[in-house]
Amino acid sequence: MGGATLELRTSCFFWGVLQHAPVLSALLRREGSSVGAMLKDHVVYWPEGRDLPIISQVEGGELQGRLATDLTIEEIAALDNVQSYMGLVRREVEVLVAAGERIRAHTYLPQNFDTANGLPHWDYDEWSRRHGPEYAMAAPDFFATFPRQPAIAARVPQLLVRAGSKLRAGAGAPTALRHAAGRVDVVEAERREPYARFFAVEEIDVSYRRFDGSMSPEVTRAGFVSCDAVTVLPYDPVRDRVLVVEQFRTGPHLRGDPQPWQIEAIAGRIDSGETPEGAARREAKEEAGLSLGELIPVAQYYPSPGILTEYLYSYLALTDLPDDAAGVFGLEGEAEDIRGHLLSFEQMMAHVASGEISNAPMLLTAYWLAANRARLRGV
Repeated sequence: MGGATLELRTSCFFWGVLQHAPVLSALLRREGSSVGAMLKDHVVYWPEGRDLPIISQVEGGELQGRLATDLTIEEIAALDNVQSYMGLVRREVEVLVAAGERIRAHTYLPQNFDTANGLPHWDYDEWSRRHGPEYAMAAPDFFATFPRQPAIAARVPQLLVRAGSKLRAGAGAPTALRHAAGRVDVVEAERREPYARFFAVEEIDVSYRRFDGSMSPEVTRAGFVSCDAVTVLPYDPVRDRVLVVEQFRTGPHLRGDPQPWQIEAIAGRIDSGETPEGAARREAKEEAGLSLGELIPVAQYYPSPGILTEYLYSYLALTDLPDDAAGVFGLEGEAEDIRGHLLSFEQMMAHVASGEISNAPMLLTAYWLAANRARLRGV
């Protein structure tokens, strides 16, 4: 690729995600140094809905990036490997650095440039503020699998969403009652990933601090890895009714339940760069066509911590729910087929009592509403 003969140390110009120092360090497995540089007649765009930016040739364009001058042949080979799965190949270009100095360097460009007219320009500072921490968190998991699992490139969205979950988890939680864990209280000997697609399964060999102060024997444990998600129940305090959604669910079906359609609160995962509140409002639009009013936190919790990494943020939303608020919604691209039902408070609680409402987030929110309904209605 590129046809140039490499020296023992060579220069490379990075644009897009790889110009973010933590991401590049994860790929190179070392801290590197770089300087600002500019590639003329190119522009980077960030199409809506894409996890990675694209580059295009534009006369007069000035693409700002970073120039590293100390890459080894082995590091360039690693870059070749990763970038090829992104549809990019190595080229030799001329970049400008401080004081107008021109330097020949390698960079990675598409074999054929796409037309990018009308797309929003890449704003590195805005991207770094909004998404940089997630990409930095996801980068070690992403690069660690090459070249063993090159197909992991298709899992970029899931890795980014999981990175957001890790960042929220790392924000801390109270330990007034439970054991306050330190860095040496959990020791992993090995971690494996026998299954990885939209969701993943991870297996660890681990020992942990016992209540007598000793470390446990090394044991093997497995977990189903999903991401942080939200649930939100729209409630109209004037009409005293809620909107619930109904859809087919795989879990009940695999359990052998002959009635795998569930009555639920609106729910969905928290996407990269999204807050729990933002996810709740987006999912309400997608699943029920609703614009939510005030969001009231109900609880934050692990639904099944013995086996799932999933962490839920449940809300109740004060929302106008007229008679025509219910319908059939869902994203066709995600094969969603979701029907809304308007239920009075009494109807909802009757379905809770009968067992027809049988999933934890909906039950939790229904009981919370029962306890707070008079306050919300002002009666």
